[in-house]
Amino acid sequence: MRKVATFLLVTFVLISAFALAEQGPMPDKVYFDVRMQQDVAIQDVAAGNVDVFLYGVGAPVINSLPQSVLENLDIYNIPSGSWSLLLNPIPNEPPYTVNVDGVEYFNPLAIQEVRFALNFLINRQYLVDEILQGAGGVMYTMATPGQPGTQPYIDITANMGFTPEGNQELALEMIENAMNEAANLPENKGRLVKDGQWWTFDGQPVTLKFLIRVDDPTGRLPAGRYIADQIEKAGIKVERLEIDRYAAVDIAYYSNPADLQWHMYTEGWGAGATRKYWHHIVAQMYAPWYANMPGGQEPTFWNYEQDEIDELTQKVYSGNFATEEEYWDMILRATELGIRDSVRIYLTYQEDFYVANEDRFNRRMVYGLGDGLNQWSILTADTVDRILRVTQFSAQGSLFMGAWDPIGTDGFNDMYSINVASNMYDYGMFESPASADLTPAKVVPRMDTLDTKFEIDSNGEMVGLIEVPEDALRVDPDSKKWVPVGPGVTSISVCTYDIIYGVWNHEISESLVDYMYQPLYIWDLSVDSGQGDSRYDATYSASAMPGLEVEVARKVNEDGSITVWFNYNFPVDDMYLASWGAPGWSVSMSGQPIGVSWEIVEALTRLVEHGGVSGREYTFSSTAAGGNIYEVDVLEPVTVNDIKAELQKMIDERYVPVYIEDMITPYEAVERYQTALDFVNEYNHAYIGNGPFKMTQYDPSARFVELTAVRDERYPFERGYWNEYFETVRLNVDSIELAFAAIRGLDLPVTIYVSEVLYPYDTYSPAPQGDVEVSLITPEGPKTFKADVETAGTFVATIPGDVLNTLEPGTYAVVVTARSEGAIPSTYSTTIVVY
Repeated sequence: MRKVATFLLVTFVLISAFALAEQGPMPDKVYFDVRMQQDVAIQDVAAGNVDVFLYGVGAPVINSLPQSVLENLDIYNIPSGSWSLLLNPIPNEPPYTVNVDGVEYFNPLAIQEVRFALNFLINRQYLVDEILQGAGGVMYTMATPGQPGTQPYIDITANMGFTPEGNQELALEMIENAMNEAANLPENKGRLVKDGQWWTFDGQPVTLKFLIRVDDPTGRLPAGRYIADQIEKAGIKVERLEIDRYAAVDIAYYSNPADLQWHMYTEGWGAGATRKYWHHIVAQMYAPWYANMPGGQEPTFWNYEQDEIDELTQKVYSGNFATEEEYWDMILRATELGIRDSVRIYLTYQEDFYVANEDRFNRRMVYGLGDGLNQWSILTADTVDRILRVTQFSAQGSLFMGAWDPIGTDGFNDMYSINVASNMYDYGMFESPASADLTPAKVVPRMDTLDTKFEIDSNGEMVGLIEVPEDALRVDPDSKKWVPVGPGVTSISVCTYDIIYGVWNHEISESLVDYMYQPLYIWDLSVDSGQGDSRYDATYSASAMPGLEVEVARKVNEDGSITVWFNYNFPVDDMYLASWGAPGWSVSMSGQPIGVSWEIVEALTRLVEHGGVSGREYTFSSTAAGGNIYEVDVLEPVTVNDIKAELQKMIDERYVPVYIEDMITPYEAVERYQTALDFVNEYNHAYIGNGPFKMTQYDPSARFVELTAVRDERYPFERGYWNEYFETVRLNVDSIELAFAAIRGLDLPVTIYVSEVLYPYDTYSPAPQGDVEVSLITPEGPKTFKADVETAGTFVATIPGDVLNTLEPGTYAVVVTARSEGAIPSTYSTTIVVY
């Protein structure tokens, strides 16, 4: 009888657990607000007034906190932030002058040699030691040291002579020589002269307008002042425009460089993700086509041009290379060109400290090992009462700084917006915050179907050898329909994908329609069909086309899977290759994890085409906004009212987008519009995402947002799923023992101390095993040596004397790397002097 009772009890517990299983994220509610001071935000976290400060602060802030505050905090320490300078190089050619309102100005930053010299003029180590208080390191490229795959990029600058301290004497000489050459140009003769300490042009001091972020008082403000002082040593005056983020961002990114409202800007970046491959960021930070360089690809502005960087990054971005060696050759060449042109100059990375209240959590949140707290942290926040209260830092007290434009390239251009909106977005595939590996979520590639075949033609171009079935479908930009590809079509790669459908925030089920609508819409906005095409958007097209042209065809299979034929090759990583064929649903060109349902996309696009009932005209580009033209914004009240009116028009017209006329009826379309309209009326915003949360309250005057968990049974991931999924053991290089100097011909021992860390809980223990290696960076490339376990936590490697004997006397970098499966590698860098 006791055994039966026990069995019934166990059965009851199992049934109860199954019945209580919930879909969606860990918290039921998430509340966002802002604080205008970082120290106040941290003290509120310590006091339990809020749970998390979703903003990485620097060491000066943390070091100033009293022990009574620190003991209540759980601190996440992440090397995630970086600083750079963005320069305005107009006209980027001799005679380096710009005419503004009838007055001619000389721009020294139009001279490549002057821009490049700043790399030596700035003592990056000073910025780290004195301003970051040692919590960070020098940075020469867009690749954050310590993240996977960054070492090849870092090695580039060693051959350029970059050092942490710089070389002020060399820099001043380079600038003086370049200015003298410019002064000897016929157009500048007698106009550009050195008058005592200062260079002058037409009798006026040559002056740079330097945008310095005043709302970063312990970081970019003192850094900007130091850099300004350094530049003035070269005889170039600096007008220090110490302004807040709104004014600075508006001028630096959205004004015409030809108006010369600025010359330099102190940029600050969050890492955005934990990354394994950096070619996307090379394009973002150095290539004009990506629309993140001066001019932003706005057709009416002067735009920075660099054709070779564009060509190289577009080829890599679109997978147009045959071998891993070719991949590295192209992307490193593009990076080198970007560094030499120095329109964007990286300065430092910083240790960012994110804080949470120690007592409010049952366990630590998932976080990005390369970017800190993010949407995965919100999703996995296991608080004692299932409520998460989040605050962000805003010196001006506003919650967001840019438009919530879910379509254009300029939408969601600030981390404050992304921190909220990304929680209403579900990935198809994503970069794991723990390993940086491409990871399937709602779009799952069948890896046994992945295949790549190609040959190189006489022009050196890749030609696919995989035959595409005649009945597979391709986009026809003219008819805006899916049509059969017909005979004789081939592709480089092919893969089949299973789609895990979820539910939109307005409770409409996701379906195949969402995935078939997206490519047609993007093609339509990216191709000018002529005769005043009202949907063509040149800025959108510039960002979309390199990726858009990858897909050759697709076929919806009887089991609901989708097979995609695509022209992309990535011999470095099969899962990454598969991700490039993965069907998507978001039409955003912002590069951010955001997107809304297609009915909202259509309503916004019609507003851009025809204007709103408010009398406003609309655009998808913030640079085109002004006067009575507004960038679309699904939160802004007037725009929201125009969206509601447009949805009602679509209902009255029984409107069906041309892209999906063959897939839904007018009745079904009207049902979706009415559901969307009901949602907008209920919540007073039009952000209808497909993620684990929906926005149920937004009050801009109170600077407040409420997110509510999606508990719909159609949502595909159970509560707590991602917490367990991401648990992993990683290795951490704690320290190394290495002689300062090495003598050629003698072996050099290296002792490495390594811990095993349980992520995301950060519990440390000596590592009993692991893949640990030491790399000596030489002019011929890295020489790598395996380290063996001596005792738990202690590994030993030897750099052979015969290798050292091949080197010229000098200083060389040594990089130690520790790897474990499922987690990003840990690296430790130092230098040795070889005699």
